[in-house]
Amino acid sequence: MRIGLAYNQRPPGVDTTIDPKTVSFLHGPVDAFVEWDEPETIAAVADALNAFGTVVRLEAVDDFAQRLSNANIDFLFNMAEGLYGPNREAHVPAIAEFLDIPYLGSDPLSVSLTLHKARAKDILIRRGVPTPAYLLIVSPSDLPAFDRFDRYPLFLKPVWEGSSKGIAEANHVIDTEAAKTRARELLDLYHEPVLAEVFLSGDEFTVAVLGNGPDARCLPLIRYRFDVLPGDALPIMGYEAKWLWDQPGTDFQVLECPANIDDRLAAQIRKTALGAYRALGCRDWSRVDIRLDEHGNPHILEINPLPGVIPDPNANSCFPWAAAVDGMTYDELIQTVTEVAWRRVGGMELRVRPLARVAM
Repeated sequence: MRIGLAYNQRPPGVDTTIDPKTVSFLHGPVDAFVEWDEPETIAAVADALNAFGTVVRLEAVDDFAQRLSNANIDFLFNMAEGLYGPNREAHVPAIAEFLDIPYLGSDPLSVSLTLHKARAKDILIRRGVPTPAYLLIVSPSDLPAFDRFDRYPLFLKPVWEGSSKGIAEANHVIDTEAAKTRARELLDLYHEPVLAEVFLSGDEFTVAVLGNGPDARCLPLIRYRFDVLPGDALPIMGYEAKWLWDQPGTDFQVLECPANIDDRLAAQIRKTALGAYRALGCRDWSRVDIRLDEHGNPHILEINPLPGVIPDPNANSCFPWAAAVDGMTYDELIQTVTEVAWRRVGGMELRVRPLARVAM
Protein backbone atom coordinates (compact mmCIF):
# COMPACT_ATOMS: atom_id res chain seq x y z
CA MET A 1 0.00 0.00 0.00
CA ARG A 2 1.19 3.51 -0.82
CA ILE A 3 0.13 6.27 1.58
CA GLY A 4 0.65 9.93 0.78
CA LEU A 5 1.39 12.36 3.61
CA ALA A 6 0.32 15.93 2.86
CA TYR A 7 1.81 18.52 5.22
CA ASN A 8 3.14 22.03 5.62
CA GLN A 9 6.55 22.32 7.25
CA ARG A 10 7.38 25.40 9.28
CA PRO A 11 10.12 27.38 7.51
CA PRO A 12 13.56 27.37 9.15
CA GLY A 13 14.22 30.29 11.45
CA VAL A 14 10.58 30.96 12.40
CA ASP A 15 10.55 31.84 16.10
CA THR A 16 7.15 31.21 17.67
CA THR A 17 8.42 32.44 21.05
CA ILE A 18 8.45 36.10 19.99
CA ASP A 19 5.89 38.11 21.92
CA PRO A 20 3.64 39.78 19.32
CA LYS A 21 3.49 42.90 21.50
CA THR A 22 7.24 43.49 21.20
CA VAL A 23 7.80 43.37 17.43
CA SER A 24 7.01 45.46 14.39
CA PHE A 25 4.78 43.63 11.90
CA LEU A 26 6.56 44.83 8.78
CA HIS A 27 5.88 41.66 6.84
CA GLY A 28 2.64 40.47 8.38
CA PRO A 29 1.86 38.80 11.70
CA VAL A 30 4.70 37.12 13.60
CA ASP A 31 2.43 34.11 14.11
CA ALA A 32 1.88 33.46 10.38
CA PHE A 33 3.45 29.97 10.39
CA VAL A 34 2.56 28.66 13.86
CA GLU A 35 0.02 26.20 12.43
CA TRP A 36 2.63 24.53 10.22
CA ASP A 37 4.42 21.50 11.62
CA GLU A 38 7.98 20.99 12.74
CA PRO A 39 10.06 18.33 10.94
CA GLU A 40 9.89 16.11 14.04
CA THR A 41 6.09 15.94 13.90
CA ILE A 42 6.05 15.18 10.17
CA ALA A 43 8.63 12.43 10.68
CA ALA A 44 6.70 10.93 13.60
CA VAL A 45 3.49 10.72 11.55
CA ALA A 46 5.39 9.20 8.62
CA ASP A 47 6.99 6.62 10.91
CA ALA A 48 3.58 5.60 12.27
CA LEU A 49 2.10 5.29 8.77
CA ASN A 50 5.14 3.34 7.70
CA ALA A 51 3.59 0.29 9.34
CA PHE A 52 1.00 0.12 6.54
CA GLY A 53 3.34 0.41 3.57
CA THR A 54 5.33 2.95 1.62
CA VAL A 55 4.88 6.55 2.76
CA VAL A 56 5.23 9.30 0.16
CA ARG A 57 5.84 12.72 1.63
CA LEU A 58 4.06 15.50 -0.26
CA GLU A 59 4.64 19.02 1.02
CA ALA A 60 1.53 21.03 0.15
CA VAL A 61 3.21 23.93 -1.64
CA ASP A 62 3.91 25.01 -5.20
CA ASP A 63 3.18 22.15 -7.63
CA PHE A 64 1.52 19.96 -4.99
CA ALA A 65 -1.41 19.02 -7.23
CA GLN A 66 0.87 17.65 -9.94
CA ARG A 67 3.05 15.78 -7.45
CA LEU A 68 -0.02 14.27 -5.82
CA SER A 69 -1.33 13.18 -9.24
CA ASN A 70 2.00 11.56 -10.06
CA ALA A 71 2.47 9.85 -6.69
CA ASN A 72 0.24 6.84 -7.47
CA ILE A 73 -0.96 6.54 -3.89
CA ASP A 74 -3.85 4.53 -2.47
CA PHE A 75 -4.72 6.91 0.37
CA LEU A 76 -3.76 10.41 1.53
CA PHE A 77 -3.13 11.27 5.17
CA ASN A 78 -3.77 15.01 5.19
CA MET A 79 -2.35 17.32 7.87
CA ALA A 80 -1.72 20.39 5.67
CA GLU A 81 -3.06 23.72 6.96
CA GLY A 82 -2.42 26.09 4.04
CA LEU A 83 -1.40 29.69 4.65
CA TYR A 84 -3.84 32.34 3.45
CA GLY A 85 -7.58 32.75 3.02
CA PRO A 86 -10.81 31.28 4.38
CA ASN A 87 -10.49 28.11 2.29
CA ARG A 88 -6.81 27.37 2.87
CA GLU A 89 -7.48 24.19 4.87
CA ALA A 90 -9.78 22.95 2.10
CA HIS A 91 -7.19 23.12 -0.68
CA VAL A 92 -5.68 19.67 -0.17
CA PRO A 93 -8.97 17.76 0.30
CA ALA A 94 -10.45 19.55 -2.73
CA ILE A 95 -7.48 18.56 -4.89
CA ALA A 96 -7.68 14.98 -3.59
CA GLU A 97 -11.38 14.82 -4.47
CA PHE A 98 -10.69 16.20 -7.94
CA LEU A 99 -8.10 13.46 -8.46
CA ASP A 100 -10.40 10.81 -6.92
CA ILE A 101 -7.91 9.98 -4.16
CA PRO A 102 -9.39 8.86 -0.82
CA TYR A 103 -8.09 10.94 2.08
CA LEU A 104 -8.17 11.38 5.83
CA GLY A 105 -10.44 13.98 7.38
CA SER A 106 -13.38 16.22 6.71
CA ASP A 107 -14.46 17.23 3.21
CA PRO A 108 -13.68 20.69 1.75
CA LEU A 109 -17.06 22.15 2.72
CA SER A 110 -16.82 21.13 6.36
CA VAL A 111 -13.19 22.20 6.62
CA SER A 112 -14.00 25.66 5.28
CA LEU A 113 -17.05 26.01 7.52
CA THR A 114 -15.17 25.06 10.67
CA LEU A 115 -12.30 27.41 9.85
CA HIS A 116 -14.67 30.37 9.43
CA LYS A 117 -15.79 30.75 13.04
CA ALA A 118 -18.83 32.93 12.28
CA ARG A 119 -20.23 30.59 9.62
CA ALA A 120 -19.66 27.64 11.92
CA LYS A 121 -21.54 29.42 14.71
CA ASP A 122 -24.46 30.18 12.39
CA ILE A 123 -24.87 26.46 11.69
CA LEU A 124 -24.47 25.53 15.35
CA ILE A 125 -27.15 28.03 16.35
CA ARG A 126 -29.46 26.70 13.65
CA ARG A 127 -28.91 23.14 14.90
CA GLY A 128 -29.43 24.08 18.55
CA VAL A 129 -25.83 23.55 19.65
CA PRO A 130 -24.92 26.22 22.22
CA THR A 131 -22.25 28.75 21.28
CA PRO A 132 -21.59 32.29 22.58
CA ALA A 133 -23.47 35.20 21.00
CA TYR A 134 -21.36 37.18 18.54
CA LEU A 135 -20.85 40.04 16.12
CA LEU A 136 -18.93 39.82 12.85
CA ILE A 137 -16.87 42.87 11.94
CA VAL A 138 -16.01 42.59 8.25
CA SER A 139 -14.65 46.12 7.78
CA PRO A 140 -14.36 49.40 9.72
CA SER A 141 -17.84 50.31 8.49
CA ASP A 142 -19.21 47.60 10.81
CA LEU A 143 -17.69 49.09 13.97
CA PRO A 144 -20.90 50.96 14.94
CA ALA A 145 -22.41 47.53 15.65
CA PHE A 146 -20.55 47.65 18.97
CA ASP A 147 -22.70 50.62 19.98
CA ARG A 148 -25.80 48.44 19.73
CA PHE A 149 -24.33 45.45 21.57
CA ASP A 150 -24.65 45.45 25.35
CA ARG A 151 -23.19 42.09 26.36
CA TYR A 152 -19.68 42.83 27.58
CA PRO A 153 -16.97 41.70 28.08
CA LEU A 154 -16.25 40.47 24.57
CA PHE A 155 -13.36 38.49 23.15
CA LEU A 156 -12.17 39.29 19.61
CA LYS A 157 -10.61 36.85 17.14
CA PRO A 158 -9.51 36.85 13.50
CA VAL A 159 -12.34 34.86 11.98
CA TRP A 160 -10.42 32.20 10.04
CA GLU A 161 -7.24 31.48 12.00
CA GLY A 162 -6.18 28.59 14.24
CA SER A 163 -3.48 27.56 16.74
CA SER A 164 -4.26 30.74 18.70
CA LYS A 165 -3.10 32.97 15.85
CA GLY A 166 -4.29 36.46 16.71
CA ILE A 167 -5.56 35.31 20.12
CA ALA A 168 -3.93 37.64 22.62
CA GLU A 169 -4.93 38.99 26.01
CA ALA A 170 -5.47 42.39 24.40
CA ASN A 171 -8.46 40.87 22.58
CA HIS A 172 -10.46 40.84 25.82
CA VAL A 173 -12.45 44.10 25.83
CA ILE A 174 -14.82 45.45 28.43
CA ASP A 175 -16.52 48.33 26.65
CA THR A 176 -17.48 49.72 23.26
CA GLU A 177 -14.48 51.96 22.70
CA ALA A 178 -11.98 49.25 23.59
CA ALA A 179 -13.80 46.87 21.24
CA LYS A 180 -13.64 49.31 18.35
CA THR A 181 -9.94 50.02 18.93
CA ARG A 182 -8.93 46.37 19.10
CA ALA A 183 -11.13 45.39 16.14
CA ARG A 184 -9.43 48.05 13.99
CA GLU A 185 -6.02 46.70 15.00
CA LEU A 186 -6.96 43.12 14.10
CA LEU A 187 -8.52 44.16 10.80
CA ASP A 188 -5.33 46.01 9.87
CA LEU A 189 -3.02 43.19 10.94
CA TYR A 190 -4.78 40.08 9.65
CA HIS A 191 -6.71 41.51 6.68
CA GLU A 192 -9.75 39.40 7.47
CA PRO A 193 -13.02 39.84 9.38
CA VAL A 194 -13.02 39.88 13.17
CA LEU A 195 -15.31 37.76 15.33
CA ALA A 196 -16.42 39.43 18.56
CA GLU A 197 -18.11 36.95 20.88
CA VAL A 198 -19.40 37.16 24.42
CA PHE A 199 -16.61 36.14 26.80
CA LEU A 200 -17.68 33.23 29.00
CA SER A 201 -16.38 33.15 32.55
CA GLY A 202 -16.27 29.39 33.21
CA ASP A 203 -13.73 26.61 32.74
CA GLU A 204 -12.47 25.69 29.29
CA PHE A 205 -12.16 22.19 27.86
CA THR A 206 -10.98 20.58 24.67
CA VAL A 207 -12.48 17.36 23.37
CA ALA A 208 -10.76 14.95 20.99
CA VAL A 209 -13.42 13.25 18.84
CA LEU A 210 -12.57 10.11 16.90
CA GLY A 211 -14.75 8.16 14.48
CA ASN A 212 -17.76 8.50 12.20
CA GLY A 213 -21.53 8.22 12.47
CA PRO A 214 -22.80 6.37 15.55
CA ASP A 215 -19.24 5.13 16.22
CA ALA A 216 -17.86 8.65 16.80
CA ARG A 217 -16.66 8.96 20.37
CA CYS A 218 -14.94 11.40 22.68
CA LEU A 219 -11.55 10.53 24.10
CA PRO A 220 -10.93 11.50 27.75
CA LEU A 221 -11.80 15.16 28.28
CA ILE A 222 -9.11 17.77 28.81
CA ARG A 223 -9.59 20.77 31.10
CA TYR A 224 -7.18 23.68 30.84
CA ARG A 225 -5.58 24.47 34.18
CA PHE A 226 -5.59 28.25 34.14
CA ASP A 227 -4.17 28.23 37.67
CA VAL A 228 -0.72 27.50 36.18
CA LEU A 229 -0.76 30.72 34.11
CA PRO A 230 1.03 33.78 35.46
CA GLY A 231 -0.91 35.36 38.32
CA ASP A 232 -2.32 38.29 36.36
CA ALA A 233 -2.99 36.36 33.14
CA LEU A 234 -6.39 36.20 31.51
CA PRO A 235 -7.82 32.63 31.78
CA ILE A 236 -7.53 31.73 28.08
CA MET A 237 -5.38 29.40 25.98
CA GLY A 238 -4.12 32.22 23.77
CA TYR A 239 -0.91 32.87 21.90
CA GLU A 240 0.98 33.67 25.09
CA ALA A 241 -0.03 30.44 26.81
CA LYS A 242 0.62 28.19 23.81
CA TRP A 243 3.78 29.73 22.42
CA LEU A 244 5.45 31.95 25.05
CA TRP A 245 4.92 30.38 28.47
CA ASP A 246 4.91 26.71 27.38
CA GLN A 247 8.61 26.22 26.73
CA PRO A 248 10.94 23.18 26.95
CA GLY A 249 12.23 22.77 30.47
CA THR A 250 9.36 24.63 32.09
CA ASP A 251 6.88 22.94 34.40
CA PHE A 252 3.85 24.16 32.47
CA GLN A 253 1.33 21.43 33.22
CA VAL A 254 -1.67 23.17 31.69
CA LEU A 255 -3.60 20.06 30.60
CA GLU A 256 -5.70 18.12 33.09
CA CYS A 257 -6.70 14.81 31.54
CA PRO A 258 -9.01 13.26 32.36
CA ALA A 259 -10.78 16.41 33.46
CA ASN A 260 -11.60 16.36 37.16
CA ILE A 261 -15.33 17.06 36.84
CA ASP A 262 -18.51 15.26 37.79
CA ASP A 263 -20.17 12.72 35.51
CA ARG A 264 -23.14 14.97 34.73
CA LEU A 265 -20.97 17.80 33.39
CA ALA A 266 -18.73 15.36 31.51
CA ALA A 267 -21.78 13.92 29.78
CA GLN A 268 -22.99 17.42 28.85
CA ILE A 269 -19.60 18.31 27.39
CA ARG A 270 -19.41 15.10 25.35
CA LYS A 271 -22.97 15.61 24.05
CA THR A 272 -22.18 19.20 23.05
CA ALA A 273 -18.91 18.23 21.35
CA LEU A 274 -20.51 15.41 19.35
CA GLY A 275 -23.44 17.66 18.45
CA ALA A 276 -21.07 20.21 16.95
CA TYR A 277 -18.98 17.51 15.22
CA ARG A 278 -22.07 16.14 13.50
CA ALA A 279 -23.73 19.50 12.79
CA LEU A 280 -20.68 20.63 10.80
CA GLY A 281 -20.21 17.31 9.01
CA CYS A 282 -16.81 16.47 10.50
CA ARG A 283 -15.25 13.12 9.65
CA ASP A 284 -12.66 10.78 11.15
CA TRP A 285 -11.36 13.13 13.85
CA SER A 286 -11.54 16.68 15.15
CA ARG A 287 -10.77 18.64 18.29
CA VAL A 288 -13.63 20.64 19.80
CA ASP A 289 -13.04 23.60 22.13
CA ILE A 290 -15.71 24.21 24.77
CA ARG A 291 -16.13 26.80 27.50
CA LEU A 292 -18.64 27.02 30.34
CA ASP A 293 -20.84 30.03 30.93
CA GLU A 294 -21.51 31.53 34.37
CA HIS A 295 -24.15 28.86 35.00
CA GLY A 296 -21.82 25.99 34.15
CA ASN A 297 -23.37 25.23 30.76
CA PRO A 298 -21.01 24.17 27.91
CA HIS A 299 -20.75 26.28 24.75
CA ILE A 300 -18.78 25.60 21.57
CA LEU A 301 -15.92 28.01 20.90
CA GLU A 302 -14.61 26.37 17.74
CA ILE A 303 -13.83 23.09 16.01
CA ASN A 304 -10.53 22.02 14.48
CA PRO A 305 -10.83 19.20 11.92
CA LEU A 306 -7.02 19.22 11.49
CA PRO A 307 -5.92 18.65 15.09
CA GLY A 308 -2.32 19.13 16.09
CA VAL A 309 -0.35 15.92 16.71
CA ILE A 310 2.99 16.97 18.17
CA PRO A 311 4.68 13.74 19.34
CA ASP A 312 6.60 15.23 22.29
CA PRO A 313 4.42 14.62 25.39
CA ASN A 314 5.95 17.72 26.99
CA ALA A 315 4.51 19.91 24.21
CA ASN A 316 0.93 19.76 25.57
CA SER A 317 -0.51 18.68 22.21
CA CYS A 318 -4.10 17.91 23.13
CA PHE A 319 -5.11 15.06 20.83
CA PRO A 320 -2.04 12.91 21.60
CA TRP A 321 -2.54 13.64 25.32
CA ALA A 322 -6.15 12.47 25.26
CA ALA A 323 -5.19 9.42 23.20
CA ALA A 324 -2.46 8.49 25.68
CA VAL A 325 -4.91 8.66 28.58
CA ASP A 326 -7.23 6.47 26.49
CA GLY A 327 -4.44 3.89 26.27
CA MET A 328 -3.03 4.61 22.82
CA THR A 329 0.60 5.18 21.95
CA TYR A 330 1.37 7.95 19.48
CA ASP A 331 1.80 5.45 16.64
CA GLU A 332 -1.48 3.77 17.58
CA LEU A 333 -3.30 7.11 17.43
CA ILE A 334 -2.06 7.84 13.90
CA GLN A 335 -2.75 4.28 12.78
CA THR A 336 -6.21 4.21 14.41
CA VAL A 337 -7.44 7.38 12.71
CA THR A 338 -6.04 6.09 9.41
CA GLU A 339 -8.01 2.88 9.85
CA VAL A 340 -11.14 4.89 10.74
CA ALA A 341 -10.84 6.89 7.51
CA TRP A 342 -9.94 3.84 5.43
CA ARG A 343 -13.07 2.03 6.62
CA ARG A 344 -15.15 5.11 5.81
CA VAL A 345 -14.01 5.07 2.17
CA GLY A 346 -14.75 1.34 1.91
CA GLY A 347 -11.19 0.07 2.08
CA MET A 348 -10.26 -3.46 3.10
CA GLU A 349 -8.76 -4.08 6.51
CA LEU A 350 -5.34 -2.47 6.86
CA ARG A 351 -2.53 -4.78 7.86
CA VAL A 352 0.55 -3.70 9.75
CA ARG A 353 3.77 -4.84 8.19
CA PRO A 354 7.02 -5.18 10.15
CA LEU A 355 9.27 -3.25 7.78
CA ALA A 356 8.63 -0.38 5.40
CA ARG A 357 10.38 2.62 4.00
CA VAL A 358 9.60 6.29 3.63
CA ALA A 359 9.71 7.61 0.05
CA MET A 360 10.87 11.19 -0.39
